[in-house]
Amino acid sequence: MVIFAMPAVMLASTALILDRLVGTQFFNPSLGGDVLLWQHLFWFFGHPEVYLIFIPALGFISSILPTFARRPIFGYTAIVLALIATAFLAFGLWVHHMFATSVPQLGKSFFTAASVMIALPSGLQIYCWIATLVTGRLNLKTPLLFVLAFFFILVLGGMTGVMLGSVSLDLQLHDTYFVVAHLHYVLIGGAVFPLFAAVYYWFPKVTGRMLDERLGRWQFWLFFIGFNVAFFPMHWLGLHGMPRRVWTYPAGMGWSTMNLISTVGALTIAASVLLFVFNVWRSLRHGLSAGPNPWGAGTLEWAAPSPPPPHNFDALPVVHGRDPLWDPPTHPAHVSGLAADAREVLLTTVLDARPDLRSLFPTPSIWPFVSAVATTVLFIGSIFTPWAVVWGSLPVVIALTAWFWPTRRHHAQAVALERKP
Repeated sequence: MVIFAMPAVMLASTALILDRLVGTQFFNPSLGGDVLLWQHLFWFFGHPEVYLIFIPALGFISSILPTFARRPIFGYTAIVLALIATAFLAFGLWVHHMFATSVPQLGKSFFTAASVMIALPSGLQIYCWIATLVTGRLNLKTPLLFVLAFFFILVLGGMTGVMLGSVSLDLQLHDTYFVVAHLHYVLIGGAVFPLFAAVYYWFPKVTGRMLDERLGRWQFWLFFIGFNVAFFPMHWLGLHGMPRRVWTYPAGMGWSTMNLISTVGALTIAASVLLFVFNVWRSLRHGLSAGPNPWGAGTLEWAAPSPPPPHNFDALPVVHGRDPLWDPPTHPAHVSGLAADAREVLLTTVLDARPDLRSLFPTPSIWPFVSAVATTVLFIGSIFTPWAVVWGSLPVVIALTAWFWPTRRHHAQAVALERKP
C-alpha cells in the first residue's frame, strides 16, 4: 500500500513546489491548470493512508486476542484475505472525500458502492475476533479491555462512514462536525485504542517490567469515557449544522452545551494520558519483574528473556507453527551450523520455510545515519529554493556510495563463510 500510495502525494507535493518556486501552473486554472488535480492526487494517497494507520492496529489485535482468549485465532485465513481485500479496496474510495465537487454523478455512485463494500472485510475480521473470544477462556486484563473498546468504537465509526459514503447525505454533512466525529471514531478507535493495548501487552517484553494493572484499568476507563464524552456529541453538532474549521460561532446557535460537554471529555482524555505516563514512569522504576512470558502467550518473542538481548536468541529456534510456544515440542528445535564469529543468518524459502542459504549481515556503520541527515537537509531545503535539490544531491550521493561500497574485510569474511560446509 505504501509503494502504490506514496508516489501520488510525492507527485502532488513536487507539482506544488514547482508552482511556487519555478512558476509552473499545475494547479492554476487561469493558465490551463486544474485545482481538482490537487484533490485527486492528495486523496488518492489520503484514503489508503487512513488504512496505513488502521492495518497495523489489526495486526496488534490479532496478536493480542489469542493470548487473552487462551486459544488460537479463529478464521486465520479469512482474516489474512480480509486484510488483502482491504488493501485493494482502499484505493477505490478517494472520491468520497470529493462528493461536494464537480465530479460527475455517475462516477460518484461507483465510489459510494466502494465505500459500502470496504465495510465487508472489516466486518469479517470483527466476526472472527468475536468468535475467538466466544470460544476461548477470557483473561480480562488491561490489553483486552482496550481491544474490547476497539470493537465498540470502530463499529460506530464504521457505521457513520457508511452513512458519509452516501452522496446525498454527504452533501448535507460535508465540512460539519459530524465528519470530525466520524474521523476520530475511526482513527482513535481504530488505531489509538489498539496502540494502548499493544503498549500494555509488549511493555513487559521491551522493559522487563509490568505496568500496574490497577492504574491501567483506571486509565482505560478514563480514556474510554472521555473519548465518548468528547466526540459523540459532535455527531449531534454536525447534524445541527455546526461547521468545522471555524474558530467561533454566534452564541444563539444552540451549540454551546454540547461543546462544553466535548471539552469536559477532552480534559478527561488528557487526565487519562497523564495517568498512563505516570504508570510508565512508576513501572520503569518500581514495576514487578515480568519474566520471559508473563501473559502465557504463544508467539515466538515471548521465548526470549525480558528485555531481550541484542541478538534475541543464543540458539536460533525452528518454528513449526503460528503459536510455537503452545505447539508440542518438535525436532529440530534449534538451527545449527551458523558461524559464531560473524553476523550470519539463515534464509528460508518463502512458501514452506525450508532452509535455503546463509546470508551475511553488514557490520555497524555511520553511513546510514549520514545518508538520512543528508536526505532530510535536501528535502527541507527544496521547500525554499530549487537549487537545494541540485547541491543537496551531492552529499546524498556521497553518503549512499560510502554506505554501499564493498570493503575488503567484508568480502573476505563472506568468501570464508562460503567455503564452510
